Amino acid sequence: MAILASSNHLVRAPATAGPAWRQALRTAVRDPLELCRRLRLPAECANAAIRASRRFPVLAPTSYIARMEPGNPCDPLLRQVLPQDDELTAATGFTADPVGDLAAQRASGLLHKYLGRALMITTGACAVHCRYCFRREYPYAPSPAVGSRWSGAIAEIARDPSLEEVILSGGDPLTLGDAGLADLAKTLARIPHVRRLRVHTRLPIMIPERVTEELVAWLRGTRLTPVVVVQANHPRELDASVAAALGRLADAGIPLLNQAVLLRGVNDDLDTLVELSQRLVDCRVMPYYLHQLDRVAGASHFEAPVETGQRLIQGLTARLPGYAVPRYVREVPGAASKQPIA
Repeated sequence: MAILASSNHLVRAPATAGPAWRQALRTAVRDPLELCRRLRLPAECANAAIRASRRFPVLAPTSYIARMEPGNPCDPLLRQVLPQDDELTAATGFTADPVGDLAAQRASGLLHKYLGRALMITTGACAVHCRYCFRREYPYAPSPAVGSRWSGAIAEIARDPSLEEVILSGGDPLTLGDAGLADLAKTLARIPHVRRLRVHTRLPIMIPERVTEELVAWLRGTRLTPVVVVQANHPRELDASVAAALGRLADAGIPLLNQAVLLRGVNDDLDTLVELSQRLVDCRVMPYYLHQLDRVAGASHFEAPVETGQRLIQGLTARLPGYAVPRYVREVPGAASKQPIA
C-alpha cells in the first residue's frame, strides 16, 4: 500500500486492483496542478495551490471533481478542496488543535470528551482533504491504524462501564476494509455496556461506491445499534449516485444524520442551506448539526460570523419543517457537549 503524507496527515492509497471504491481512492487527484488543469483554472490559482499544498496536501476524488463547474475558482465544491494562499496567513485564535483533541486522549487513538461516548481515531486516511478540516494538524502517526493496535483503546472502553456509544472517526473509518471494520464491530459488541456504534464518514458523499453490500452487512449484522453520520455542505454534493448510496443504507434501516459546517463562500446563504436540507431529507438523511467553523490554523478564510449563522437558522426555521432545520452549534474544548448557538 502506497502512502502519501504531510508531516501530520497520512493518506493511504491502495497500490493494487480491488473494489471500485478502492480504485476511486487510488485514482483521486493528489497533484494541485492536475486539479487546476482538470478544472481549467487560471495560473494564479495553480501557483497558490502549489504553495499551500506544501503544508497540507491535495486530495480530491475524480467523481467529486466531476460535480464542479470548470473555469470557476469560486465553485463551492472546489473551494472546499483547492489550496489557497489564505491558508498560509496566521490568524489570531486559530490553532493546531482547536477542539481540544489532545487533552481528551484517554489511550492511543481514543478520545473521551462527552459522557457516555468515546471516539476512536481508526485511521489517518481520508477520501478528501477538506481545507477547513479541524484535524488537518492532528498528529496521526502515533495513532492506531489497524487491528491489534486498537487493543489499548478497546481495553480502555471495556474498563469504563459509563461508555455506551463508540464513535468511529479518523481520518475516515470507511477508508478501511469491511473485513477489518466488521472484526472491530464484533470486538466492541462483546463489551456488554456498549450499545451503539456511530460511524462518522464522508466516503458516501465523496466516493458513493463505498456503500457496498459488505458494508451494509456488517452494519446490520452487529448487535450494536448503528448510526451513520455523513457530511454534506452543499446540495450539489448530493448527486444521483450519492442519493443511491445513501438510499442503500436507509433501505437497510440504518439511521442517517448529516453534519454540515458553515463555510464562507460555500454555504453561507439561505437558499443554499434550504436546498441542502431539502435534498438531505429527500435522501432520507436528517439534518443534524450546522457547525460553526472550528478555528484550525489555515482555515480562517472560511469563517462566517456567528451573527450570519444565527440569521440563517432563523431563515431556515421560517421556510422548513422543524425536522429539516439543523442545530447550530460549536465545539468548545472542555465543555460537556456541543454548545448551541441558535
